[in-house]
Amino acid sequence: MIVEYIRYKIPSADAARFEQDYAEAGRSLDASPHCLGYELAGCLDEPQSYILRILWDSVGGHMQGFRGSAEFRSFFAAIKPYVGMIEEMRHYRATAVQRTKTP
Repeated sequence: MIVEYIRYKIPSADAARFEQDYAEAGRSLDASPHCLGYELAGCLDEPQSYILRILWDSVGGHMQGFRGSAEFRSFFAAIKPYVGMIEEMRHYRATAVQRTKTP
């Protein structure tokens, strides 16, 4: 498994639409067998900053499988207006140091 992080800087006036468009793009991620999960988080300290975290089955699953699929085309169509607002996009390997609690 790999984790992709994408950092965005979104103008405040576009924030609500950005979140709506990513909710739509999420349907394409849901349809992909390579996507294991995702989360979009908005920064409390800097409201124009967002981080998208996507869990992929592998680098190949993301870069060749998903990016070569119909799901990618619909995903990209939904988020295309924000591509120029990406500050960073990187892939990371997951480590054993993790814990998630639910309230």
